[in-house]
Amino acid sequence: MKPPLGFGPLDLARSPFILFWEITRACALACRHCRATAMPRMDPAQLDHEESLRLLDEIAELDPKMLVLTGGDPMMRPDLLDLIRCAHGEHGIHTSLSPSATPLLLRTDFRELKEAGIQRMSLSLDGASRPSHDEFRGVSHTFDRTLTAVDMAHEAGIPVQINTTIHRGNLHEMEDFADLMYQLNPAMWSVFLIVPTGRAGIEDLPDAEEVELMLERLYEIARDAPFDVKTTEGHHYRRIVVQHERSAERVVRRAPPGIRDGRGVAFISHTGDISPSGFLPLVAGNVREDSLCEIYREHPLFVNLRNHDRLKGKCGGCEFRTLCGGSRSRALSVHGDVFAEDPLCAYQPRGGQAVVA
Repeated sequence: MKPPLGFGPLDLARSPFILFWEITRACALACRHCRATAMPRMDPAQLDHEESLRLLDEIAELDPKMLVLTGGDPMMRPDLLDLIRCAHGEHGIHTSLSPSATPLLLRTDFRELKEAGIQRMSLSLDGASRPSHDEFRGVSHTFDRTLTAVDMAHEAGIPVQINTTIHRGNLHEMEDFADLMYQLNPAMWSVFLIVPTGRAGIEDLPDAEEVELMLERLYEIARDAPFDVKTTEGHHYRRIVVQHERSAERVVRRAPPGIRDGRGVAFISHTGDISPSGFLPLVAGNVREDSLCEIYREHPLFVNLRNHDRLKGKCGGCEFRTLCGGSRSRALSVHGDVFAEDPLCAYQPRGGQAVVA
């Protein structure tokens, strides 16, 4: 069994900090931003039980700091508990679960999930009120189900992470989101800056200047919050923290600096495709045919994504490029070039020596 999760020294060229495994694409929701374009039933081409167990052996060899079982809705896999027990019980992998807020989730015994080995559960709130969240998720009652699931996780002793997708339509709800987080008391609030892929489009992107103001406000919230705050695909939040504190210490406590798609992050699809992240749909191999470890460590796509010198535009000339590096997923979606500048960063680089943690 591995020791409790801690950052410690990390060699991101050898092992990802976080590995996402989409164990199924089946889901009962129809979320507007869905990266996976989820479907009502399980894909017969998804990795079966035996293939999944073999994959967990490979994941253990790759040695990520955290494995996230996601989807679709992972609750729709009938062998979910077996996979959790194998991941955590047999291999000692820090395992998290990212379910959808459906009636199926509320019928689940959360204590059984905890006993199987789930060490964190992430739940999504993309609207700060019932109407805005349910409209975004495409199904009524998901807001109420999410709040109930948070209570159930607290009662079972499972730390909760709340994921919030920020887009043009809900940017004005930031203060209400913050108030809601204080009510729910999660272990972490993860603010995801939308990437136009899957069902999300370019029209969902806010303006870069609006994002800058939002991230500044997020920093103010995080200073006094009783919960941790981090961003996903909003890497320039790290710059804002350093600009205010002259140190990356607070960034490091939430996630090691410099992590981005392919650099500390990897993704495995329901059919075994290996990509730098779920929002960067470039396939470097498939676990049915290729070595997961070799793909992450040696494939040119991953190797190049870890190279700060490959970045272009503002990101390439930015003094915060090693700490941030911008969203490679959003660069590809908007510019068609995975190394282009992040279109949602308003910062104008000053050049000079790179800022490192």
